[in-house]
Amino acid sequence: MPTLARWYIKAGLVYFVLALIAGVLVQARNVVDLPSWVATLRPVYIHLLAVGWITQLIIGVGYWMFPKFSRENPRGSEQLAWATFILLNVGLALRVISEPRVSIRAEPDLGWMLALSAVLQLIAGWLFVINTWARIKER
Repeated sequence: MPTLARWYIKAGLVYFVLALIAGVLVQARNVVDLPSWVATLRPVYIHLLAVGWITQLIIGVGYWMFPKFSRENPRGSEQLAWATFILLNVGLALRVISEPRVSIRAEPDLGWMLALSAVLQLIAGWLFVINTWARIKER
């Protein structure tokens, strides 16, 4: 298994656990007296689950298992693949940090973090498609 595929899959597993914790906290606030900011974790939970767990797992397995591009460059551009990993994870981290803050304090100086997180994740998605597209071909 390529190193980058392991990074994607392990990061996905970490995000899965974090998503479960966030989900339990969001639901537990209805039963236990938790701080009001816990309610702002719902979108964080969804992003950790969808982007952190599911998307990273799919990209990691796809990077590993999709047909080879060529003998010299079996998985496309490794630099592009690492850039995808970094942008996706930086975008997700910014989302996890900024989403609750923007919900609690809706101030213009915090909104840029949320916007940047979305742009980084969008670019990461495009880079993954660009790097993977040629690997999906007829035999």
